[in-house]
Amino acid sequence: MPATDRLAELIELKSRVRQGADPTATARQHARGKLTVYERIELLLDEGSFQEIEPLRRHRSSGFGMERRRPHSDGVVTGWGTVHGRTVFVYAHDFRIFGGALGEAHAAKIHKLMDLAADTGAPLVSLNDGAGARIQEGVTALAGYGGIFRRNTRSSGVIPQISVMLGPCAGGAAYSPALTDFVFMVRETSQMFITGPDVVQAVTGAEVSMDGLGGADVHAGVSGVAGFVYDDEESCLEEVRFLLSLLPQNNREMPPAELCDDPADRPNDALLDLVPDDPHQAYDMRAVIEEVVDDGQFFEVHEGWATNIVCALSRLDGRVVGIVANQPSSAAGVLDIQASEKAARFVSLCDAFNIPLVTLVDVPGFLPGVDQEHNGIIRHGAKLLYAYCNATVPRIQLILRKAYGGAYIVMDSRSIGADISLAWPGNEIAVMGAEGAANVIFRREIADADDPEEVRAQKIKEYKAELMHPYYAAERGLVDDVIDPRDTRLVLIRALDMLSSKHADLPARKHGNPPA
Repeated sequence: MPATDRLAELIELKSRVRQGADPTATARQHARGKLTVYERIELLLDEGSFQEIEPLRRHRSSGFGMERRRPHSDGVVTGWGTVHGRTVFVYAHDFRIFGGALGEAHAAKIHKLMDLAADTGAPLVSLNDGAGARIQEGVTALAGYGGIFRRNTRSSGVIPQISVMLGPCAGGAAYSPALTDFVFMVRETSQMFITGPDVVQAVTGAEVSMDGLGGADVHAGVSGVAGFVYDDEESCLEEVRFLLSLLPQNNREMPPAELCDDPADRPNDALLDLVPDDPHQAYDMRAVIEEVVDDGQFFEVHEGWATNIVCALSRLDGRVVGIVANQPSSAAGVLDIQASEKAARFVSLCDAFNIPLVTLVDVPGFLPGVDQEHNGIIRHGAKLLYAYCNATVPRIQLILRKAYGGAYIVMDSRSIGADISLAWPGNEIAVMGAEGAANVIFRREIADADDPEEVRAQKIKEYKAELMHPYYAAERGLVDDVIDPRDTRLVLIRALDMLSSKHADLPARKHGNPPA
């Protein structure tokens, strides 16, 4: 056959591969409100940058009619391209072929791509829309998932891994997204669960829909599996692109800096009104973050889960930072099990990818209660403590108002390794609030007094004057400076500039053993 004919044959074959084996499958995909695999990749990557690998791969299974159904690509598209000019690897399930179910050849394509991403040091994005393991291939399909999980784990903290849920993800398949750094979901079209509604009903008797069991809002607000949730695929993939612009290519690089038009010395006069003087009065910490960071822009992770703490990526003078902040407008900003887990994982992520940490503190303590104790607040709180103590990136603590008890220590205090600790003039740092402290220390004196309430008020005033004045911690070197709130942005930027050359080594060890 002449070369021109061979070329025409190749072009026709690749065109058929792109269209899919079943011409009606694309229409069915669109009817579900879902994009096709190539449409998704085109939205994710820079225009014209996608280079596919193994588009002609076919399975070699036999039995159950599989030998008569051997479509090219085997239900997954793999390759690389660029996002904002930087290399990104991507694999995407093609629901039009075997429902995106994973078989031996399908898994081998993903394994090859994951190895390339790890070897070249570039982010990996998975676009998930598959029906789980391919039943017709039995244990070889399960082994394929095992290879994915092992590679997810080996690449953890080495390259950014992002899972985008654009359809169903059931059974063991759900563990790969759980092993990655970020999970995005789309309402109504994506679900994740280990056992589906039918099994749940058969075993427990409970009736639940797929969305009610493992939909986007469930995982974004209840389970904490999903960090981001959107109404449509287009906005979801656009936000994936934005997230990638904030992350380094790998753990050996710094996050990409940008030129900043927002002056470093811009005064933060609004902070004087945003944060009330009364330590018991609520306010929205997001407004504080917005006032301080570049152009008021930040990218919050797990916005709907554990809302008593805020974790966000942003920039200060063009430099990417990770922000951890108590949220007084939700449960008074108290630390509990979920908030501790959320913040701990975020701190670890920032440390893995060389993102400096800024911790904004306004915390009344850990949440008291039988449920918290019985469900392991000690273990879970220790996760956040471990994450901070283990972090070697630049770390800056800023105490806005109150910081009581163990929660003060855990929120990146100087004693656990913060490089710089700052405070506003209204700060209160103590073992507990003055009211509780006075009741403990002067219990008998108050009880024996003719006017207990008058004595209690007097003792509270004495305790505040002696141990809770704004300069007590500064006098003892536990706070580096008490600053004018209006200078917050400038002081943080100067501290980050100074810490930009920080280098710290951990002890020689295989790995630590963090709290479970």
